[in-house]
Amino acid sequence: MGKYILSIDQGTSSTKVLLFDEQGKVVCKSTEPLKSIFSGEGFVEQDPKGIYENVLTAVKNCVNTFLAAGGSVAGIEACGISNQRETFVVWDAAGNPLHNAVVWQCKRSVGVCARLAEDGLEQMINERTGLIIDPYFSGSKLIWLYENDQVIKKAVDQGQAYFGTVDTWLLFCLTKGARYQTDYTNASRTMFFNLHTLTWDAELLEAFGLSKLNLPEPRPSSSLFGETDFEGLTGMKIPISSMIGDSHAAAFGEGCFLPGSAKATLGTGCSILMNIGSQPRISGNGMITTICWSTNTEVKYALEGVIVSCGATLEWLKNELLLFNDLKQTEDFANSVADSNGVYLIPAFSGLGAPYWQMNRKASINGLTFGVGKSHIIRAALESIPYQIMDVITAMEEDTGVELQELMVNGGITANGFVLQFLADLLNKEVATKGMPDVSALGAAYLAGLECGLYRDLDQLASLNKKSAANYPTKNRVAISRAYAGWKAAIAG
Repeated sequence: MGKYILSIDQGTSSTKVLLFDEQGKVVCKSTEPLKSIFSGEGFVEQDPKGIYENVLTAVKNCVNTFLAAGGSVAGIEACGISNQRETFVVWDAAGNPLHNAVVWQCKRSVGVCARLAEDGLEQMINERTGLIIDPYFSGSKLIWLYENDQVIKKAVDQGQAYFGTVDTWLLFCLTKGARYQTDYTNASRTMFFNLHTLTWDAELLEAFGLSKLNLPEPRPSSSLFGETDFEGLTGMKIPISSMIGDSHAAAFGEGCFLPGSAKATLGTGCSILMNIGSQPRISGNGMITTICWSTNTEVKYALEGVIVSCGATLEWLKNELLLFNDLKQTEDFANSVADSNGVYLIPAFSGLGAPYWQMNRKASINGLTFGVGKSHIIRAALESIPYQIMDVITAMEEDTGVELQELMVNGGITANGFVLQFLADLLNKEVATKGMPDVSALGAAYLAGLECGLYRDLDQLASLNKKSAANYPTKNRVAISRAYAGWKAAIAG
């Protein structure tokens, strides 16, 4: 009988449940869509019980598919969980939610963030948590709830409020309240967690007025968090052997085990996470410092850079300027011209993220002449993706002195060969892809497998982590450096 890992990837728009074999290959998969509730001025919420039921449905469908194919639940060695990171739930001692889950996208705490900065807390928060003050992170939104929801305020003040990111909420539900824990990666996204001590920061909680808040025990991502039979769905208890935030899980699934290894998820926006080793380093260039991943024997830190617009830029060219009908056409358009003819597209449609953080900036197309055709504009849009990644990687290298060794990429835009080759030429490094669409689930499975003994060590995982494709630098360094200098000038202008 084979051995398997059940991996739950609980995301914002869906829950995916995959069963991996010992070689890290997908045996079966189930996806269950999940709805969000949009209201007010940028309020985004989800039903906490709905999230849990969504997970159970996806697990049921995946397990049933496995059984129908002749599989046995007895072969499932462990379960791993990856999750949408900053979304959180607050519940009472009986496990009843006190409010809807507040989703990472929610912008309700813009005013709270401004006040925290005015109160002079920015440096303290950054030095201790590695984060900047932003509504993206859970802490400011919980402060907003405390100040605007009397049920939450009363529960917190009486020591009856239990806070948790989605991993903690799922663990609490799956173990019938027996386990109240989180992992270091999810803890590091709350604005409550001290990166240096790997504990909740009492001074920050005091400053936020949340000293009486109950918080889960933080643990390494690869740990025994408890066991569950998924409300009887599996007929036997399965150990929950890993919990980790989805971007961190993707980094682990991509094999970012050593300092200088990095992953970039190329989607609507882009998240770049680079392993910087066993010590946290606070960025001076607009990066976020976070936990990369952790086991019972080691903790690796990372710098993260968030790019606001990648695929979103191409969607705008397609839907609003009607320059092409299908995103697949953009590669041919870009390759039909020798260069962008001096055109640079600054994709600040929703502001510029790392390392600039110019959130009020507007998008622009620079260098237009009568000699410019739509192929040049499309090429400039594609080039803006590698240029932004280069900006982030350069800032990370300056922050840490750690040089990029290799960039692993995933996400929809990896189907565009022009982008990947231009990125390899610009970075002058190998850019590789696994061709694995569910790399967050794979990372959670690998970590669970390490804890339960299915995998021996990182070397064994590295041997499983085969690349499906790689792009290597080919272009003249003078030409590519000149093109990048033009981008930097356009950004500065």
